[in-house]
Amino acid sequence: MTDAFALLGLERRPWLDPDDVKRRFHERSAPWHPDRHHGADEDKKAEAQRIYSDLNAAHQRLLEPKERLLHLIELERGEKPKDIQRIPPGTMDLFVEVGQACRDCDEFLQRRGTSTSPMLRLKSLQEGLEWDGRIEDIMGRVRSREFALLEELRGMDAAWQADSGQGRPGCMERLEPLYRGFSYVARWLAQLHERRALLAAG
Repeated sequence: MTDAFALLGLERRPWLDPDDVKRRFHERSAPWHPDRHHGADEDKKAEAQRIYSDLNAAHQRLLEPKERLLHLIELERGEKPKDIQRIPPGTMDLFVEVGQACRDCDEFLQRRGTSTSPMLRLKSLQEGLEWDGRIEDIMGRVRSREFALLEELRGMDAAWQADSGQGRPGCMERLEPLYRGFSYVARWLAQLHERRALLAAG
């Protein structure tokens, strides 16, 4: 497995400043950008494209907390996280709320699609605006959860550095629930964005 941290010359750790990741990517990738190799022979062009693509993939992986944590767990443990479907601590209420809201919204969208009379369409328009507000409120709570996860991840940094020579057993135990938390947040936001797009299309 390619180590994205090593590829960008960054220390292997759970928290990385996004600006540092971007800066390092630009520094490392600039010499390999395809625009700099127009006049090169096909082998050199292919090599530059491959290196640039690898650096870009590493950049994307390390920029996103969920992907960074997954990569870090795989590098440190040599395997993927287990129990990834298990709901992380402190998120059951959001899990239920998002799931119920998506189901209810889908029912409304299905009903709205069958409305034919002008009165029913007007009622559906008003109800659609209410649904948009409700979905936006839930997204706010999901983003608050994401912010709390980011703060916890940032707070782990000192413990990660302190445990560097000991296999980091305490930190590794905390990484998997954090990874699952970011995974659920990303999934919920995608589901809620999709409903808002469908509501707006109405």
